Amino acid sequence: MKILARSAIVAAALITVASAPRAQSTDSIADTLGWKTSLVADFTTTQTSYSDSWVGGEAGSLNWVSNVDGSAERQLSPKMNFRSILRLKFGQTVTQDGETKHWSKPRKSTDLIDWENLARFTLGGVVDPYAAFRLETQFFDGTVAAKKLYFTPLKLTESAGVARQFYKREDEAVVSRFGAALRQIFRKSVIDTLTLETDDSTITDGGLESVTDATLKLSQNLRYVGKLTMFKALFSSESGREAPIGKPDLGLHWASVDINWENTLTAAVSKIVSVNL
Repeated sequence: MKILARSAIVAAALITVASAPRAQSTDSIADTLGWKTSLVADFTTTQTSYSDSWVGGEAGSLNWVSNVDGSAERQLSPKMNFRSILRLKFGQTVTQDGETKHWSKPRKSTDLIDWENLARFTLGGVVDPYAAFRLETQFFDGTVAAKKLYFTPLKLTESAGVARQFYKREDEAVVSRFGAALRQIFRKSVIDTLTLETDDSTITDGGLESVTDATLKLSQNLRYVGKLTMFKALFSSESGREAPIGKPDLGLHWASVDINWENTLTAAVSKIVSVNL
């Protein structure tokens, strides 16, 4: 029995640019710090195939995923810090039929557009007031193959409250914030697969939000980036809708706490090559 298996990983390109020009005067903190920017891009692909002598039920597959993480931060004035983070992800999978050996059409496996902007008012107190805006969507919804719906669903989040920076050292930081948030979710869906008729819907809710961002350098070549987001809705446009028959609990799903914990561990192999976990 002969098995042929191939896998290839195209390593990530890691580019980090940090500008910190020396100020000619001490009139402004913004002149001292300048913009600190970072860009991390990677492309990963894996392929697996089996010879005709393999009697198992496995079939070949081809997967690829591309990620882009960018950030820009600056102390705009002695009393205002601004940070913008953009995350893009997209990937597809192709599988092989175990009997005919024909390959399927590409199917989406990963899809994300996440853009967040945060302004902290650094007044020198125990906590800093903040205002934030976040946009979350995907490149397209391919639920119905005959009609792709682009940038849906689209979720917008506006929030304001207080923030505290617990740790700061060069490119490392741990910042937590808590406040009130308002969300709008715009969704377009196909309601008739024959005529491909679409329908638009909007959900609005508001409540309390807690966000913690952590960027830590664990070693010379190891970097951790994490984000913990929790949202508790206090009101929603869904509250007046009746639950489906036989599923009464679904009528209160909007009141559940939304928790999202994202973790990325980056190991630098060389100056331009890294591996993400």
